[in-house]
Amino acid sequence: MSGLEPLRTSLLVCACGAAMLGGCATSNPFVTASVDPASPIAGEVAAKARASRDYPTFADIPSVPNDVRPLPAFGRAATELQLAGVELVRDTAPGTWTLTSTEAFAGRARDIAGPETTGPESTTAATEAFAKAQRARATPPPPPR
Repeated sequence: MSGLEPLRTSLLVCACGAAMLGGCATSNPFVTASVDPASPIAGEVAAKARASRDYPTFADIPSVPNDVRPLPAFGRAATELQLAGVELVRDTAPGTWTLTSTEAFAGRARDIAGPETTGPESTTAATEAFAKAQRARATPPPPPR
């Protein structure tokens, strides 16, 4: 490999790059693009292209609202959330709780629920009549002959 080889490679790269950039500079699709006059939106496209518009400036950016908490408060809230997460993990770690006094808990739940029924029988005649009618309706039709 001779000492001129890197120079030739560099010149070739520069020439290819200039040719590619030159091709881009000669045709701008945004300037030369045209709309088919038979298109149903041709009139609307032409009107939008001719319309002069005011573009927003940096002065149009609204000011910061007054009811937003300051930035340091966001950091404090994030820290509080992380500490609460650590506390939750610590309080629910394996071996930190057991199921004890379940009979007392179940007894309180039974007291709140009210008296127990003694069986599946109903105590009202209206309920029994409804159940009988539903059983009659649920009887399958006779087999085809």
